[in-house]
Amino acid sequence: MIIVKTPLRLSFVGGGSDIREYYRQKTGKVICTAIDKFVYAIVKERFDDMIYINYSRKECVDKVLDIRHDLVREAMKLTGVTHGVEITTLADIPSSGSGLGSSSSITVALLHALYAYRNVLVTAERLASEACHIEINILKKPIGRQDQYAAAYGGMNKFIFHSDNTTERIPVAATSAGKRKFSSSLLLYFTGITRSADTILSRQKAGYDHNDKVRTMEQMVALVDDFTAAIACADIQTCGQLLARNWELKQRMAEGISTPEIQAMYETAISAGALAGKIAGAGGGGFLMLIVPRERQNQVFEAMKAYRELPFMIEESGSKVIFDDTSYSSK
Repeated sequence: MIIVKTPLRLSFVGGGSDIREYYRQKTGKVICTAIDKFVYAIVKERFDDMIYINYSRKECVDKVLDIRHDLVREAMKLTGVTHGVEITTLADIPSSGSGLGSSSSITVALLHALYAYRNVLVTAERLASEACHIEINILKKPIGRQDQYAAAYGGMNKFIFHSDNTTERIPVAATSAGKRKFSSSLLLYFTGITRSADTILSRQKAGYDHNDKVRTMEQMVALVDDFTAAIACADIQTCGQLLARNWELKQRMAEGISTPEIQAMYETAISAGALAGKIAGAGGGGFLMLIVPRERQNQVFEAMKAYRELPFMIEESGSKVIFDDTSYSSK
Protein backbone atom coordinates (compact mmCIF):
# COMPACT_ATOMS: atom_id res chain seq x y z
CA MET A 1 0.00 0.00 0.00
CA ILE A 2 1.11 3.53 -0.85
CA ILE A 3 -0.32 6.71 0.68
CA VAL A 4 0.60 10.11 -0.78
CA LYS A 5 -0.22 13.45 0.81
CA THR A 6 -0.29 16.51 -1.48
CA PRO A 7 -1.03 20.12 -0.47
CA LEU A 8 -3.57 22.55 -1.87
CA ARG A 9 -2.50 26.09 -2.76
CA LEU A 10 -3.38 29.76 -2.48
CA SER A 11 -2.45 32.19 -5.24
CA PHE A 12 -1.80 35.85 -4.43
CA VAL A 13 -1.10 37.91 -7.55
CA GLY A 14 -0.51 37.17 -11.23
CA GLY A 15 -3.01 34.31 -11.46
CA GLY A 16 -4.14 33.70 -15.02
CA SER A 17 -0.75 34.46 -16.57
CA ASP A 18 0.03 30.73 -16.24
CA ILE A 19 -2.45 29.99 -19.03
CA ARG A 20 -0.77 29.06 -22.32
CA GLU A 21 -2.73 31.61 -24.34
CA TYR A 22 -1.09 34.35 -22.29
CA TYR A 23 2.47 33.13 -21.65
CA ARG A 24 3.01 32.35 -25.33
CA GLN A 25 2.58 36.08 -25.93
CA LYS A 26 4.10 37.49 -22.74
CA THR A 27 6.06 35.92 -19.90
CA GLY A 28 3.74 34.85 -17.08
CA LYS A 29 4.46 35.24 -13.36
CA VAL A 30 2.55 34.08 -10.29
CA ILE A 31 3.31 34.11 -6.59
CA CYS A 32 1.52 31.43 -4.60
CA THR A 33 1.91 29.14 -1.61
CA ALA A 34 1.05 25.62 -0.60
CA ILE A 35 -1.19 25.40 2.47
CA ASP A 36 -1.68 22.74 5.13
CA LYS A 37 -4.88 21.39 3.61
CA PHE A 38 -4.33 18.23 1.64
CA VAL A 39 -5.57 15.63 -0.78
CA TYR A 40 -4.57 11.98 -0.37
CA ALA A 41 -4.10 9.21 -2.91
CA ILE A 42 -4.01 5.61 -1.72
CA VAL A 43 -2.94 2.76 -3.98
CA LYS A 44 -3.29 -0.80 -2.74
CA GLU A 45 -2.50 -4.05 -4.49
CA ARG A 46 -5.40 -6.44 -5.09
CA PHE A 47 -5.28 -10.24 -5.22
CA ASP A 48 -7.25 -10.28 -8.46
CA ASP A 49 -6.68 -8.23 -11.62
CA MET A 50 -9.64 -5.88 -11.18
CA ILE A 51 -9.36 -2.12 -10.78
CA TYR A 52 -11.35 -0.60 -7.92
CA ILE A 53 -11.61 3.18 -7.57
CA ASN A 54 -13.14 4.98 -4.58
CA TYR A 55 -13.96 8.70 -4.63
CA SER A 56 -17.38 10.35 -4.43
CA ARG A 57 -18.42 7.35 -6.51
CA LYS A 58 -17.16 3.77 -6.67
CA GLU A 59 -15.94 2.10 -9.83
CA CYS A 60 -15.02 -1.50 -10.48
CA VAL A 61 -13.64 -2.20 -13.96
CA ASP A 62 -11.51 -4.71 -15.84
CA LYS A 63 -9.51 -2.28 -17.98
CA VAL A 64 -7.96 1.16 -17.51
CA LEU A 65 -9.79 2.51 -20.57
CA ASP A 66 -13.12 1.75 -18.88
CA ILE A 67 -12.42 4.09 -15.94
CA ARG A 68 -14.76 7.11 -15.84
CA HIS A 69 -12.63 9.19 -13.44
CA ASP A 70 -10.53 10.96 -16.05
CA LEU A 71 -7.61 11.88 -13.76
CA VAL A 72 -7.26 8.31 -12.45
CA ARG A 73 -7.54 6.87 -15.94
CA GLU A 74 -4.89 9.13 -17.46
CA ALA A 75 -2.53 8.81 -14.48
CA MET A 76 -2.68 5.03 -14.73
CA LYS A 77 -2.04 5.15 -18.47
CA LEU A 78 0.94 7.46 -18.05
CA THR A 79 2.54 5.54 -15.16
CA GLY A 80 1.99 2.10 -16.66
CA VAL A 81 -0.14 0.62 -13.87
CA THR A 82 -2.66 -1.53 -15.72
CA HIS A 83 -4.48 -3.88 -13.35
CA GLY A 84 -4.83 -5.35 -9.88
CA VAL A 85 -5.08 -2.17 -7.80
CA GLU A 86 -7.52 -0.34 -5.59
CA ILE A 87 -7.22 3.46 -5.70
CA THR A 88 -8.82 5.82 -3.20
CA THR A 89 -8.74 9.62 -3.18
CA LEU A 90 -9.59 11.74 -0.14
CA ALA A 91 -9.56 15.48 0.54
CA ASP A 92 -9.54 17.76 3.57
CA ILE A 93 -12.09 20.07 1.95
CA PRO A 94 -14.64 19.75 -0.87
CA SER A 95 -12.57 18.60 -3.81
CA SER A 96 -14.50 20.50 -6.47
CA GLY A 97 -14.98 24.21 -6.88
CA SER A 98 -12.90 25.33 -3.90
CA GLY A 99 -10.50 27.54 -5.85
CA LEU A 100 -7.59 25.94 -3.99
CA GLY A 101 -6.28 23.87 -6.89
CA SER A 102 -7.71 20.55 -5.71
CA SER A 103 -8.01 18.98 -9.16
CA SER A 104 -4.33 19.53 -9.91
CA SER A 105 -3.32 18.40 -6.41
CA ILE A 106 -5.25 15.16 -6.97
CA THR A 107 -3.50 14.66 -10.32
CA VAL A 108 -0.07 15.17 -8.72
CA ALA A 109 -1.00 12.85 -5.83
CA LEU A 110 -2.22 10.10 -8.17
CA LEU A 111 0.93 10.24 -10.29
CA HIS A 112 3.13 10.24 -7.19
CA ALA A 113 1.31 7.28 -5.61
CA LEU A 114 1.25 5.21 -8.80
CA TYR A 115 4.94 5.81 -9.48
CA ALA A 116 5.77 4.91 -5.87
CA TYR A 117 3.68 1.74 -6.26
CA ARG A 118 5.95 0.81 -9.16
CA ASN A 119 9.05 1.76 -7.12
CA VAL A 120 9.87 4.61 -9.51
CA LEU A 121 11.42 7.71 -7.94
CA VAL A 122 10.22 10.94 -9.53
CA THR A 123 11.15 14.58 -9.02
CA ALA A 124 8.72 17.38 -8.18
CA GLU A 125 9.43 18.83 -11.62
CA ARG A 126 8.39 15.61 -13.34
CA LEU A 127 5.24 15.28 -11.23
CA ALA A 128 4.23 18.87 -12.01
CA SER A 129 5.07 18.64 -15.71
CA GLU A 130 3.22 15.35 -16.20
CA ALA A 131 0.20 16.61 -14.23
CA CYS A 132 0.11 19.63 -16.58
CA HIS A 133 0.32 17.27 -19.56
CA ILE A 134 -2.64 15.22 -18.32
CA GLU A 135 -4.89 18.15 -17.44
CA ILE A 136 -4.00 20.62 -20.19
CA ASN A 137 -2.85 18.55 -23.18
CA ILE A 138 -4.82 15.31 -22.80
CA LEU A 139 -8.01 16.38 -21.02
CA LYS A 140 -8.02 19.88 -22.58
CA LYS A 141 -8.95 21.63 -19.34
CA PRO A 142 -8.82 25.45 -19.70
CA ILE A 143 -6.39 25.81 -16.80
CA GLY A 144 -2.87 27.03 -16.18
CA ARG A 145 0.34 25.53 -14.77
CA GLN A 146 0.70 27.06 -11.31
CA ASP A 147 -1.50 24.61 -9.37
CA GLN A 148 0.45 21.52 -10.39
CA TYR A 149 3.81 23.14 -9.56
CA ALA A 150 2.59 24.53 -6.23
CA ALA A 151 1.31 21.08 -5.23
CA ALA A 152 4.44 19.22 -6.29
CA TYR A 153 6.99 21.58 -4.74
CA GLY A 154 5.22 23.03 -1.69
CA GLY A 155 6.35 26.19 0.06
CA MET A 156 5.90 29.77 -1.09
CA ASN A 157 7.24 30.39 -4.60
CA LYS A 158 7.31 32.72 -7.52
CA PHE A 159 6.76 30.76 -10.73
CA ILE A 160 7.72 32.15 -14.13
CA PHE A 161 6.02 30.68 -17.20
CA HIS A 162 7.99 30.84 -20.43
CA SER A 163 6.76 30.61 -24.01
CA ASP A 164 8.45 27.21 -24.53
CA ASN A 165 6.20 25.68 -21.81
CA THR A 166 8.99 25.57 -19.24
CA THR A 167 8.29 26.75 -15.70
CA GLU A 168 10.91 28.43 -13.52
CA ARG A 169 10.60 28.20 -9.74
CA ILE A 170 12.04 30.83 -7.40
CA PRO A 171 11.38 30.20 -3.69
CA VAL A 172 10.42 33.34 -1.78
CA ALA A 173 13.42 34.53 0.23
CA ALA A 174 11.89 35.47 3.58
CA THR A 175 12.91 34.80 7.15
CA SER A 176 10.91 32.36 9.23
CA ALA A 177 9.67 35.27 11.33
CA GLY A 178 8.66 37.19 8.21
CA LYS A 179 6.76 34.22 6.80
CA ARG A 180 4.98 33.74 10.12
CA LYS A 181 3.97 37.40 10.20
CA PHE A 182 2.68 37.26 6.64
CA SER A 183 0.88 33.92 7.00
CA SER A 184 -0.76 35.02 10.26
CA SER A 185 -2.29 37.97 8.39
CA LEU A 186 -4.15 35.65 5.98
CA LEU A 187 -7.73 34.52 6.57
CA LEU A 188 -9.91 32.23 4.46
CA TYR A 189 -13.71 32.23 4.43
CA PHE A 190 -15.96 29.88 2.50
CA THR A 191 -18.41 31.69 0.23
CA GLY A 192 -20.89 28.81 0.39
CA ILE A 193 -20.62 28.49 -3.39
CA THR A 194 -18.80 25.70 -5.21
CA ARG A 195 -18.42 26.00 -8.95
CA SER A 196 -16.47 24.64 -11.87
CA ALA A 197 -13.73 27.05 -12.88
CA ASP A 198 -13.87 25.87 -16.49
CA THR A 199 -16.47 28.36 -17.70
CA ILE A 200 -14.71 31.41 -16.23
CA LEU A 201 -11.29 30.20 -17.36
CA SER A 202 -12.57 29.55 -20.88
CA ARG A 203 -13.81 33.15 -21.02
CA GLN A 204 -10.47 34.35 -19.72
CA LYS A 205 -8.56 32.30 -22.31
CA ALA A 206 -10.72 33.75 -25.08
CA GLY A 207 -9.95 37.22 -23.74
CA TYR A 208 -6.27 36.84 -24.57
CA ASP A 209 -7.21 37.38 -28.21
CA HIS A 210 -7.95 40.99 -27.26
CA ASN A 211 -5.23 43.52 -26.53
CA ASP A 212 -7.08 45.12 -23.62
CA LYS A 213 -7.23 41.79 -21.74
CA VAL A 214 -3.54 41.14 -22.41
CA ARG A 215 -2.68 44.60 -21.09
CA THR A 216 -4.77 43.99 -17.97
CA MET A 217 -2.93 40.74 -17.33
CA GLU A 218 0.40 42.48 -17.89
CA GLN A 219 -0.52 44.88 -15.10
CA MET A 220 -1.29 41.93 -12.81
CA VAL A 221 2.01 40.25 -13.69
CA ALA A 222 3.83 43.50 -12.92
CA LEU A 223 2.62 43.23 -9.30
CA VAL A 224 4.34 39.90 -8.67
CA ASP A 225 7.89 41.10 -8.02
CA ASP A 226 6.69 43.88 -5.71
CA PHE A 227 4.45 41.44 -3.81
CA THR A 228 7.36 39.01 -3.47
CA ALA A 229 9.58 41.79 -2.10
CA ALA A 230 6.86 42.87 0.33
CA ILE A 231 6.55 39.33 1.69
CA ALA A 232 10.32 39.10 2.06
CA CYS A 233 10.32 42.10 4.40
CA ALA A 234 6.93 41.25 5.99
CA ASP A 235 5.39 44.51 4.76
CA ILE A 236 1.74 43.61 5.30
CA GLN A 237 0.40 47.02 4.29
CA THR A 238 2.08 46.86 0.87
CA CYS A 239 0.92 43.26 0.40
CA GLY A 240 -2.62 44.47 1.04
CA GLN A 241 -2.36 47.33 -1.43
CA LEU A 242 -0.99 45.04 -4.15
CA LEU A 243 -3.61 42.36 -3.52
CA ALA A 244 -6.39 44.97 -3.71
CA ARG A 245 -5.04 46.15 -7.06
CA ASN A 246 -4.78 42.56 -8.32
CA TRP A 247 -8.42 41.87 -7.35
CA GLU A 248 -9.56 45.03 -9.11
CA LEU A 249 -7.73 43.99 -12.29
CA LYS A 250 -8.80 40.35 -12.05
CA GLN A 251 -12.47 41.25 -12.16
CA ARG A 252 -11.92 42.83 -15.59
CA MET A 253 -10.68 39.57 -17.07
CA ALA A 254 -13.98 37.68 -17.38
CA GLU A 255 -17.61 37.88 -16.44
CA GLY A 256 -18.58 35.96 -13.29
CA ILE A 257 -15.31 36.31 -11.33
CA SER A 258 -17.22 38.22 -8.67
CA THR A 259 -20.91 38.09 -7.74
CA PRO A 260 -23.15 40.29 -5.58
CA GLU A 261 -22.80 37.75 -2.76
CA ILE A 262 -19.01 37.73 -3.00
CA GLN A 263 -18.90 41.52 -3.19
CA ALA A 264 -21.04 41.75 -0.05
CA MET A 265 -18.62 39.44 1.78
CA TYR A 266 -15.67 41.47 0.57
CA GLU A 267 -17.16 44.79 1.63
CA THR A 268 -18.09 43.41 5.05
CA ALA A 269 -14.49 42.34 5.62
CA ILE A 270 -13.02 45.62 4.37
CA SER A 271 -15.37 47.65 6.57
CA ALA A 272 -14.25 45.60 9.59
CA GLY A 273 -10.54 46.23 8.97
CA ALA A 274 -9.27 43.88 6.25
CA LEU A 275 -6.71 45.49 3.97
CA ALA A 276 -7.71 43.53 0.87
CA GLY A 277 -9.08 40.26 -0.40
CA LYS A 278 -9.66 38.11 -3.45
CA ILE A 279 -11.45 34.95 -4.42
CA ALA A 280 -9.07 31.99 -4.49
CA GLY A 281 -8.68 30.48 -7.93
CA ALA A 282 -10.66 31.46 -11.00
CA GLY A 283 -13.48 33.21 -9.13
CA GLY A 284 -17.22 32.85 -8.88
CA GLY A 285 -17.17 30.97 -5.57
CA GLY A 286 -14.99 28.84 -3.36
CA PHE A 287 -12.96 30.68 -0.72
CA LEU A 288 -12.45 34.38 -0.09
CA MET A 289 -8.89 35.13 1.03
CA LEU A 290 -8.28 38.23 3.14
CA ILE A 291 -5.19 40.08 4.34
CA VAL A 292 -5.89 41.39 7.83
CA PRO A 293 -3.29 42.80 10.25
CA ARG A 294 -3.28 40.86 13.51
CA GLU A 295 -4.50 43.85 15.53
CA ARG A 296 -7.68 44.07 13.40
CA GLN A 297 -8.56 40.40 13.22
CA ASN A 298 -10.95 40.29 16.16
CA GLN A 299 -13.16 42.90 14.46
CA VAL A 300 -13.07 40.91 11.21
CA PHE A 301 -13.88 37.66 13.03
CA GLU A 302 -16.93 39.33 14.55
CA ALA A 303 -18.08 40.90 11.28
CA MET A 304 -17.64 37.64 9.34
CA LYS A 305 -19.16 35.27 11.91
CA ALA A 306 -21.99 34.38 9.53
CA TYR A 307 -19.39 32.77 7.24
CA ARG A 308 -17.32 29.64 7.84
CA GLU A 309 -13.61 30.30 8.35
CA LEU A 310 -10.98 27.79 7.25
CA PRO A 311 -7.93 28.13 9.54
CA PHE A 312 -4.70 27.24 7.75
CA MET A 313 -0.93 27.66 7.69
CA ILE A 314 1.63 27.85 4.92
CA GLU A 315 2.90 24.36 4.06
CA GLU A 316 6.60 24.00 3.29
CA SER A 317 6.46 20.42 1.97
CA GLY A 318 5.19 19.45 -1.43
CA SER A 319 3.72 16.12 -2.45
CA LYS A 320 5.21 13.29 -0.40
CA VAL A 321 4.78 9.60 0.29
CA ILE A 322 3.70 9.22 3.92
CA PHE A 323 3.28 5.42 3.90
CA ASP A 324 4.99 2.81 1.74
CA ASP A 325 4.52 -0.92 2.23
CA THR A 326 5.28 -2.32 -1.20
CA SER A 327 8.20 -4.61 -0.42
CA TYR A 328 6.03 -7.64 -1.08
CA SER A 329 4.41 -6.37 -4.27
CA SER A 330 4.76 -8.38 -7.47
CA LYS A 331 2.83 -5.93 -9.65
